[in-house]
Amino acid sequence: MMPSHFCFYLALSFLLVHEMDAVRCKEWRIFPLLSLLEEKMGYQIFMLAHLPIFGILLWALMEKEHSVYWIQGLNAFFIIHLIAHVLYLHHPKNEFKDWMSWLWIIGAALFGGIDLFLTP
Repeated sequence: MMPSHFCFYLALSFLLVHEMDAVRCKEWRIFPLLSLLEEKMGYQIFMLAHLPIFGILLWALMEKEHSVYWIQGLNAFFIIHLIAHVLYLHHPKNEFKDWMSWLWIIGAALFGGIDLFLTP
């Protein structure tokens, strides 16, 4: 028997690897406000923003009483995240072009969707 929310944790793993890839692909250059900044400043803000995001994410998942709501919300986010990447596919500064970048993005959405729709 698979552990509870196995697909969610797999989706989260795909997203975290995507975030590592996002640094390689300089994702901050795609974001509307960050793209206006000088390269170094955009990178610094992008990286610093991930500290509270990851901290809140980890704290929320450790919260036993409400973690299921966070999990379902994040599963929905994984799907929305894929849609956003599809919408920005032709952005001139988008460097998420190779199969491996798309493996992380699609993997998060796929397994998040499975968890969202199949876990009671």
